[in-house]
Amino acid sequence: MTLTGARVALLTQHGKERVLSPALLSGVGAMVEVVCGFDTDRLGTFTREVGRRDSQLETARQKARIAIELSGHAVGLGSEGAFIPSPWGIGSWNVELVALIDTRLGIEVVGMAHGPARHVHGTARSIAELKDIAMRAGFPEHGLVTRPDGPEAPGAVKGIVSWPSLRAAFRSARAASPDGTVFVESDLRAHFNPTRMGTIARAGADLAARLATPCPACGIAGFGWLESVTGQPCSACGTATEQVRADIHACVRCPYREERPYHGAASPAHCPWCNP
Repeated sequence: MTLTGARVALLTQHGKERVLSPALLSGVGAMVEVVCGFDTDRLGTFTREVGRRDSQLETARQKARIAIELSGHAVGLGSEGAFIPSPWGIGSWNVELVALIDTRLGIEVVGMAHGPARHVHGTARSIAELKDIAMRAGFPEHGLVTRPDGPEAPGAVKGIVSWPSLRAAFRSARAASPDGTVFVESDLRAHFNPTRMGTIARAGADLAARLATPCPACGIAGFGWLESVTGQPCSACGTATEQVRADIHACVRCPYREERPYHGAASPAHCPWCNP
């Protein structure tokens, strides 16, 4: 039971079909069709005008459900991103989820990818300071947003992708600021952030790979990783550690699961007995 030939409705207004359509077409033979008629900014914006009320995964699910409702198709696709601190404590990290809901098969399959992000912000009072922020943000390939004063101030100008537009937005924001301060940040919408779009592409490829993997028990598409289990034994004393000892792969519909253990043992550096 596959998605070959299925029409998949994608709710997006930020060009995500450019990377998700090729992934699903080449991976499982499904055809992605963009759905309009709903402003996805109502579910949350990166520039904080609208806070995201639900989790990242639930928001992706909502987009898939809305796509099904608006299109009348049986299969919907929703994508949602998040930015968190880097695991190494320097810079920002982008996590992307792509959720597919198939009402014919009664399944939900999620693809995921993560990686370093182009997510820069700062304040500028001069063209020199503005240029410094812009260069660190990868401008003009990566878009920018400006606003007077600080990150919560009204008057944001989004989608800035040229130096003349950036200088004009900067002058306007500086004139509107009581102390001449302009807040500048990366535009994190996918169509203005190629680094994020690349991560979405990898999430789409992950989704396609899962959709191409049938469950060994029932044959339904979407078999794959569910969770990791800690408890890898210490190589010196055998004590269970917090290191991953196995991955659990599961079906998205039937109860079938597989435990796939990691080979080897954990370093004593991670052992609560050897290194308390």
